[in-house]
Amino acid sequence: MDRAVGDLTARARIRDAAIGLFGERGIEGASIRDIAAAAGVSSGLVRHHFGSKEALREACDQYAKERMLQIGAELSAEAGVSGLDPVALHPVAFPLQLYLVRSMMDGSETATALFLQGVDAVEEWSAGYGIKPKDPRGYAAALAAIKLSVFILRDQVSKAIGEDITTPAGYNRIGQALMEVFTIPLLTPEQVEKLNQQEK
Repeated sequence: MDRAVGDLTARARIRDAAIGLFGERGIEGASIRDIAAAAGVSSGLVRHHFGSKEALREACDQYAKERMLQIGAELSAEAGVSGLDPVALHPVAFPLQLYLVRSMMDGSETATALFLQGVDAVEEWSAGYGIKPKDPRGYAAALAAIKLSVFILRDQVSKAIGEDITTPAGYNRIGQALMEVFTIPLLTPEQVEKLNQQEK
């Protein structure tokens, strides 16, 4: 995904092809034959390297999880959000994000565990910045879910903004919009106070 096809081993080409097809179609919608054709190998070679489609899916889950954690660590270590280059990030991160969301929807424990790690990270981040919601865990889970919903509803979001969010430009645009959602208050302090009083 982040290297030229010619530089990848057959195993890596199969894995990357599976990540792409599973992300688009779900595990049930992508056959071993489809994955082999996308990777430019035989179905027998797919089975030789991974044994079964379920084992291939597990390998994809593990790779996607590890790679996304690595990307997150690289962004934090280098320049954080301010250093994010959507043009460079898109071809690497987008297929993995799409895959992991689809994998969660298909019941993957690995993908779900990554989501929970994301919730943990948001909760720690908000506490570190002095953000004190009434329900810190609920707040963190809601933010993580909002980010993922963009990928689940990518066709609808693309139509709404008139730009395909699977492209670098569209990906950048919706990323900037999400940043504003997370930073621009929707309610005034007075409205928040009024709602808090109503709940008491």
